[in-house]
Parts: sequence; structure tokens; C-alpha cells
Amino acid sequence: MSDYSPSEMMIVAAARALAGVRTVFVGVGLPNIACNLAQRTVAPELELIYESGVYGARPARLPLSIGDPALVTGALSVCPIIDLFGLYLQGGRVEVAFLGGAQIDRYGNLNTTVIGDYVHPKVRLPGSGGACEIAIHAQQVFIIMRLSRRSFVEHLDFLTSPGHLGGAGEREHLKMPGRGPQVVVTDKCVFRFDPVTGDMVLVSIHPGFTLEDVRAEMGWDPRVSPDLRETEPPTPEELHLLREELDPQGIYRS
Repeated sequence: MSDYSPSEMMIVAAARALAGVRTVFVGVGLPNIACNLAQRTVAPELELIYESGVYGARPARLPLSIGDPALVTGALSVCPIIDLFGLYLQGGRVEVAFLGGAQIDRYGNLNTTVIGDYVHPKVRLPGSGGACEIAIHAQQVFIIMRLSRRSFVEHLDFLTSPGHLGGAGEREHLKMPGRGPQVVVTDKCVFRFDPVTGDMVLVSIHPGFTLEDVRAEMGWDPRVSPDLRETEPPTPEELHLLREELDPQGIYRS
């Protein structure tokens, strides 16, 4: 673990998940750096879509937020938010949405609204923004979050963005067009989702961590793939891009 941090491993693993993807709706924070790394490595044709109304962004540096002017330079299109959501997202043209959250449950449902009671919360979070609509309409959802018991919970304090709800088939019953969460990348491991039950399955553990390390940071006992493997560590090129180009100040990767 001396050559790279758990956060760097997480960002690299998240970027690799986008190999072969053409369009991605980019969330703020960790999804932002993961998608920008993917564009520079495994998915050079990746079109970055930002909620502020930018399609096909190719920022020269890591954007500070979805409203960063760096997103506009070189972008294929800048349009009103209503057109972005109505024509691109609800039109079924977003292949992947990359999101984060404060809490997630076994079915990939996300909470970005409140910790504790809604009326008398311990912490009031930013809320949905467009994440609820994005989670419903994107063809598939990828999630990046640091693994911790307070984040990977048995029951959400508030359901902001629907995953597989109570299990596989519930999205279809409510006529949600997207397939929902497909992968969750953390700083210790990677999960995918069982197509029959809709719950998380541990498929990969990052170097330096064990199954016991993963279980200790979860609010439920995760299912484990019979083909559980070790995640491939970051390459020198991936680390160089992270450290020298995308995040030289170490805001996300430390």
C-alpha cells in the first residue's frame, strides 16, 4: 500500500469501470475525478455530461464543480438544464450515471438528503439536485463511495435516489426506464448486483485489504462472489495522471 493510497485505488477502479462507455452523467466530487481519469485512459471517446447543461465536456483541468467555466471550453454543446434533462436524460441517451452518496443500502438506494430524523436531523445534506431523476432515467448507474459502517447501512435514513428499491423487479413495476445500479466502487473493494435479487455482491477486494476488513465496515453481511478476486493495482500512468494533472493538491486522492 506504500505506492498508492486507498483513495487512489478507488478512483482508478471507478475509472476502469467506464471502459467502453460513450456517455456518462457526471456527479460532483469523486465521480467527477473518476470520469475525468477514464476519459484520459480507458475511454478516450467518453462524453462527459454535467447537470449545469454541458454535453461532451473536455475540460483541460479537473472541474471544481458542475458550474466550473472549465467545462464549457471545448464542449460539444451547452444548453439549458431543461433540455439536458428532457432531451438527453429522459430521452434515454445517457448510458451511465456516476453518482455518490452519504448512505447506501444493499439494493443500491442512495441518501443525499438527511442523516437522522427528517424534521430534526443530525445532519442536513445537500439533497437530490438532479440525482433522483438521473438514477431513474440513466440506462445504468455506477456508484463511488468510501466504505464505512455509517455509509453502508441496513436501512437508509432517507431514500433520495432509487436503486433497486426493495429488490430486483421493483423498478420495472414502477416503470422506471433505467436498469439501476450495476457497480459500487469503494476504497476497499468493488461490488456488483445480482440480477435475480437486486442486492450487492462483493466481486473484488483491493490489495492490502481482506474480506474481514470489508465486512467490518458494513451494516449487513455482504454476499460474496464465488469468483472473488483481487483488484489490479493502479498503473504508473494512472497514478501520474491523478497526481500531476487531475489532483496535484490531493483533494480527492489523499
